[in-house]
Amino acid sequence: MASTLSAIETQAISAIRMLAADAVEQAKSGHPGMPLGMAPAAYVLWTDFLKHNPTNPHWPDRDRFVLSAGHGSMLLYALLHLTGYDLPLDELKRFRQWGSKTPGHPEYGHTPGVEVTTGPLGQGISTAVGLALAEHKLAAEFNREGHVVVNHYTYVLASDGDLMEGVSGEACSLAGHWGLSKLIVLWDDNHISIDGQTELSFGEDVLARYAAYGWHTQRVNGEDMAALRLAIRAAQVDARPSIIAVRTVIGAGSPKAGSHKVHGEPLGPEALEATRQNLHWPHPPFEVPHEVYDHFRAAIARGQRLEADWNIRLERYASVYPAEARELERRLKGELPPLDWEQLIPSFSGKIATRAASGKVLDALAPRLPELLGGSADLTPSNNTQAQGMQSFSRENPTGRYVHYGVREHGMGAILNGLNLHGGYRAYGGTFFVFSDYMRPAIRLAALMGTPTVFVLTHDSVAIGEDGPTHQPIEHLASLRAMPGLFVVRPADALETAYAWRLALERKQGPTALVLTRQAVPVLDRSSLASAEGTLKGGYVLSERPDARATLVASGSEVALALEAQQQLLAEGVPVRVVSLPCWEAFEAQPRAYREAVLPRHLPTLAVEAGSSFGWERYADAVLGLDHFGASAPYPAVYENLGFRPGAVVRAVLELLQ
Repeated sequence: MASTLSAIETQAISAIRMLAADAVEQAKSGHPGMPLGMAPAAYVLWTDFLKHNPTNPHWPDRDRFVLSAGHGSMLLYALLHLTGYDLPLDELKRFRQWGSKTPGHPEYGHTPGVEVTTGPLGQGISTAVGLALAEHKLAAEFNREGHVVVNHYTYVLASDGDLMEGVSGEACSLAGHWGLSKLIVLWDDNHISIDGQTELSFGEDVLARYAAYGWHTQRVNGEDMAALRLAIRAAQVDARPSIIAVRTVIGAGSPKAGSHKVHGEPLGPEALEATRQNLHWPHPPFEVPHEVYDHFRAAIARGQRLEADWNIRLERYASVYPAEARELERRLKGELPPLDWEQLIPSFSGKIATRAASGKVLDALAPRLPELLGGSADLTPSNNTQAQGMQSFSRENPTGRYVHYGVREHGMGAILNGLNLHGGYRAYGGTFFVFSDYMRPAIRLAALMGTPTVFVLTHDSVAIGEDGPTHQPIEHLASLRAMPGLFVVRPADALETAYAWRLALERKQGPTALVLTRQAVPVLDRSSLASAEGTLKGGYVLSERPDARATLVASGSEVALALEAQQQLLAEGVPVRVVSLPCWEAFEAQPRAYREAVLPRHLPTLAVEAGSSFGWERYADAVLGLDHFGASAPYPAVYENLGFRPGAVVRAVLELLQ
């Protein structure tokens, strides 16, 4: 039986519900069902438990709240407005309109108080695992007996759809394995999805599944405030991550309650008016009584007091542990320590795979960047992602700096985003390039949020060889290059790989994909050539010929091929220049004069890359690429038979010059 509510609690919950319903109605677009059903649970969490300061949404030791069911964004916007964040009522009135702070789904960096961009189901709860992991690790690394400076929870409001998505299973399995006790999920268990009753496709015992993951599980009535409070308190003290099945009625209070029709469309004028009457809410749209505002905005004074108390604790901590306090402050600000890259870059010679060169760069970086947190989706020896001295993270060793994600590319991508969003770490993770497809939604959200996640993607082309076309990426470079905000870097050799890491780490905003070879490639002789530092600009002239009749432009392993072809062409009396173009996005950020100096328009240009030719038309007049799948064979035979040999490049240049 639901507990009795006080008058102010009743009004407060109704205010959340009606602000959401009114905004959706005014926008003629949105999702009123979840906000109406989950308002009581959200009210309890935000007024009784959530540690936050509306006047400083970036306070480092705040609790994180993730609305994984991002379609119910008006629930979050109502809470942010009512508790005193910089989100005026006018912004709620402009829900889903051009230029508003209240977009259709929550966007990190756009609306004060939004911790994660959500909407694609499963991403929010999975990213929250990364947030909780960051808190867990920072606490283990910096807290000292009697001096606790990292101590906060990550709360998630998730839907049935979130728990259906495979990515949430990957991430939540890891959360249980790691024992992330500060992660608490409120599951909106309303038995409704867009198609109708969830039993159409979702008949499993969800809590049994989560118990098998190693989670603490509970079930409560979503209208029973006392039960909700007891459940959250029980979750806070359990040594496991927790999920609370909150049984709700979608669209509660409206004539459409319990129907899938209330999920994703406005109530309509008549149903909205009936909802007002059912909730005993006599106020016109967007009007909230002063006493309700006063009730909610007690969060401001409470949050300021909590932050002030934390600042005092931090000062005491700094007096006893000054070096640790300075290090924590630096890392939370996302500032890199001074790095002498010229001294840091290892010495390379001969031939070395760029994935192996990346590993050596990490060996040099890891001792100098304690915030560097590595990982791989069960491909550590192949990705070369575990630097020397990086101990494996585990429940027993929480300060370990290397995370084993298992065969969970998608979950890894989302968790990496959460780690980087939280602050205190620069997290990277590796897999085979072809499997970037498995975590593409997480890569896309990293780009949308501007999260500085580094995706290490090895085995970059058909040069994988014997593993065959299932493992040989073809369209992946073109596909990722099409993604706004993502830097895709395919270095030509070991030195370019070192500068690729510099480019990635010096980006304060936006993710980077490092695309690396399986096979050994020559370390290019730069004694009389341009420096690999040109990688930072995305492209540069590697081998100049003042009398050049054409330009060869390439990335990755095909740069060495272009240099071989250059020598053969010179022997035939056809001088050409060679350009290395490892990162289109960084190149496009350069001044026009620089770009035209590297790729002058008056010279015919041939692009060479062992992948889809799509996109190269912006730089080249012709492309020697690969627009079909590969084959299984030793990689020299694959390259030879697919046309990636000096003679083929020579013929393509001669044809271009005809």
